This record gives sequence, C-alpha cells and structure tokens, in this order.
Amino acid sequence: MPDYGHDLLFGTFLTPDAAAPDRVVGLARLTDAVGLDLVTVQDHPYQPRFLEAWTLLSVVAASTQTVRVVPNVANLPLRPPAVLARAAASLDLLSNGRVELGLGTGAFWDAIAANGGPRRTPGAAVTALEEAIAVIRGIWGTGGPGSPDRPSGAVRVRGEHYDVVGAKPGPSPAHPIGIWLGAYRPRMLAVTGRLADGWLPSLGYAAPEVLPGMNAAIDEAAVAAGRTAEDVRRLYNINGTFAAASTGFLAGPADRWAQELADLALTQGISGFVLAGDDPDVIRRFAGEVAPAVRDLVAAGRSRPAAPGVDDPQRPDERPAVTVAAPHERGLPARLGVRATPDDGTRLSDVRVWDESSRPSVPPADPDRAYTPHEQAAGRHLVDVHDHLRSELDQIRALVEQVAAGTMDAAAARSHVNAMTMRQNSWTVGAYCAAYCRVVTVHHTLEDESVFPHLRRAEPRLAPVLDRLAEEHLAIHGVLEQVDRALVAAVEGPDGVAALRPAVDLLTDTLLSHLSYEEHQLVEPLARLGFL
Repeated sequence: MPDYGHDLLFGTFLTPDAAAPDRVVGLARLTDAVGLDLVTVQDHPYQPRFLEAWTLLSVVAASTQTVRVVPNVANLPLRPPAVLARAAASLDLLSNGRVELGLGTGAFWDAIAANGGPRRTPGAAVTALEEAIAVIRGIWGTGGPGSPDRPSGAVRVRGEHYDVVGAKPGPSPAHPIGIWLGAYRPRMLAVTGRLADGWLPSLGYAAPEVLPGMNAAIDEAAVAAGRTAEDVRRLYNINGTFAAASTGFLAGPADRWAQELADLALTQGISGFVLAGDDPDVIRRFAGEVAPAVRDLVAAGRSRPAAPGVDDPQRPDERPAVTVAAPHERGLPARLGVRATPDDGTRLSDVRVWDESSRPSVPPADPDRAYTPHEQAAGRHLVDVHDHLRSELDQIRALVEQVAAGTMDAAAARSHVNAMTMRQNSWTVGAYCAAYCRVVTVHHTLEDESVFPHLRRAEPRLAPVLDRLAEEHLAIHGVLEQVDRALVAAVEGPDGVAALRPAVDLLTDTLLSHLSYEEHQLVEPLARLGFL
C-alpha cells in the first residue's frame, strides 16, 4: 500500500528557546498565518534552555486560530500518563479540538534520572509506552486500540511500570486526539501498527531509503492486530535548504522539494511533513511554494482518469502485438507469501531498448528456508509499489487516447504525466531500488544508505542483477523522456499526435518487462536480507 490516502498536513517543528520566548510564539503565529496545519515543539523537560512544552503549546494554541499543536514527541518518563492524558484533553477542549499527541519512550536517561524520572532499559521503555497508551486512552474514554476494559467505569491498567487502578476517566477531549509515535526499531514499529494513530519519524534518523521496510513492519503489525494499514497516518520530520540548483534530497529549488515530498506521499504513504527550523523566510517559502505544489502533485497522482479505448480494436494504427519469451522468470517459494507478476511476453513496439535474453538471474533460493511474516511483507510491499506504477501506466495510455480523440489537449495530458510517480520520482522506477539511482543522469551517484549497496555487501553474487536493474532504470527514464517529447510535439501541432502512441507503446513494453524482472529477482533477496 504505497499511498494510504490520508489528507496532507504541513507544519513546523520549532525550537522552544527559553531565551527568546516571544520569537518562538511569533513563529507559531506565522505558521498559522501562512496556512500551515501543525505547530510542533520538542519536549525535553530536563533541558533548562527550553521552555516547558505543554506550557508553550498552551500559549501557542491561545495565540493562533487554526493550527494544531503537537509535542514532537512528549517525554513519557517525566510525564505520568494519566496526567498527560488530562493535560492533552484539557488543551484540546480549550483550543476547540486542535491537539494531537506525539509520544515517545524517552531518551537521555541520565538527564531523566537526574530530574527524578526512572532509568529504563530499551525493552522496559517500550513496555512502559504500551501501558501508558492504555492509561491515556482509558482516561480519555474514547476507545481506540489499546484502550482498557472499564467494567466499573474506572480505568484499570495493572502493568510493570504503571499501576492505575480505579482512576476516574475524564475529561474527554473535544475530538479523537491522535497518538503519533516516534518509532524506529522493530518492536516500536510493531507497537505503532498495533496501537497508534500515527507514525512520526525524523529524516535524521530514518532516511527515505529505509521508510519502505519500516512501513512494511507497521503494516504487518496493524493487520495482525485486526486493523488496516490505513489506520496509521505516516508523518515525517524533515529539514533542508533552498538553493538554485539541487545537490541532494531537500537541497535545491522549491519545485524540487515539492517533487521529492510528493514522491514520498505517493510511494511511501507519508501524509504529514513537519519542517524543522526557525527561519521565518524558509517557513514562508515552505508554505507558499512547496506545500501547494505537493498538494497539486499528489492530487494529480491520485487521480484515476477513465481509460476508454486503450485496447480499442478500431485503432487505425493497430498492428498485431508480438510475444517474446521471458527467460528471467522462475517460480518463487510459496512460503514468501507473494507472487511475482508474470511477464506474458506481449510487445506492442518494434523497438527493443535492451536484450531481454541477456538478463542475469540471482542464485536459486533455498527451497527449505522459511520466511517470517515480516520478511514476507518486504516482497509484498515491492509488488504493491509496482502495481501502483502499473496503474499509472494505464492512466498514461488513457490520456493518450483522450488526446488522440480530441477530448483532452496535449498540454493537460503532459501536466498529468509529469505529476505521476513514475515521472516526477527523482529515484526512478522501483521504489525499493531507486535510492541507488537517486540522481538519474548518466553519471548518477550512489548513496551509502540505499538498498542496492546493502544487497551487494550482504550477497556479492547479486551484483550482476543489480547492475542490470540500474541500467534498466536509466533506460526507462529515457523512454519517459520520449513520451514527454511526443507530448510537447502534440502541443505544437496536430501532426505530433501520431508520435504519441508509439512512444507509449514502447514505455508499456519496457516498464512492464522491467517490473516483472525486478520482482522475480529481488522479492526473495529482500525478504532474506532486508533493506539495510
């Protein structure tokens, strides 16, 4: 499920600087005034240089009109969950439903202990968080995952860290407050899937390349708990710099930012982008240039135009499709829990971008190896991402037919294509593998923390397949450029329409062939070796 379909949110992550309280509140007011959705602040109650988070958020809520206020994330070890629940509910009532609760296990244990809090091991901290969620939902009385049974009306949570027996619930918040967890490790990701309403990682701790695996872990836990993947909103704390030319992720012009964030929304399901920083000019640009463009790109990417005539037998230039063998295909172990999409061999174009018979294959899988549900989820998610790209190909073919029929102009079609994941994705085709080709040029650079280098290190025998996939990514980029040039020609005159269908036929041949090849080769290695 690459796109979970949530509405998009944009916000700021402000430093609660106690030396400049007026400036902090002023930046929060600016966030509200420029139309962003969230004001968030870090919560380190042991830090004397910072304003206390809930006090600051209360002042922010009183000083703004529409933004939601969020601790990013609340320090649970120094905030008893019953009191935290009542504080959040009270501020939600006072702000007319504008509070969400970011929540974490805690860190910096020396500082926590120095201020009277517990010193917990990582495992104990996660257990305490699970218990705290039950207490918080019980106090709110709103139900939800993790809510305790209350046969007597009182909250009863008997845990290792929180022993709440007989607490009276209330007050109830003005709206169902979301519990958004800052989570990175497997057990916390599982808790997020089972119990949380949202996931709130940070770019500095979870680069875009690792999001697919983390999302898969959350999805698996959600489904196992009787929920759906869509029950968990995905947000992302980000930081970057605006510049005339792009030099990396979120380091470049505003339109590049928009493309990269829209890609995360459409391929990784991120629906909330929270910008860390205290520069008012950057906040204005983020709100005025980036956020609207991301909304437009995502809306276009989510649209599904009708597709009449894609296989219309009356097409005047119709010619019999040819069929080629798919030597790369071989059966995957049923224990993987996913089936790689077969290549039926149909080819619409006479042009061949590559020699399919020369494709290498990965070594055969161990027929006796078992795969855990988490391992199975990796391959399943890869196929889901590819299915999204296949659906976009259907849209492109439908758009071309509409241009040819005169029901859509070529400029509008080009705008739709440029907004699609496969076109505006700076990582090219194949969300799992694309970090390897993040800069799609002849001299593309490799990134240290990406899937292909990891697979190379883990199993050098995969190198020939990884090299071939990278070459095909670049070739597909070239085919997409041909489609774009054909659309430009169609804008300039009616004679240009004739070049559209051959270009899209070639895109169909190359993309479907490549996606099938990639799935057959990488589903099993990804399940066995992971992402990083």
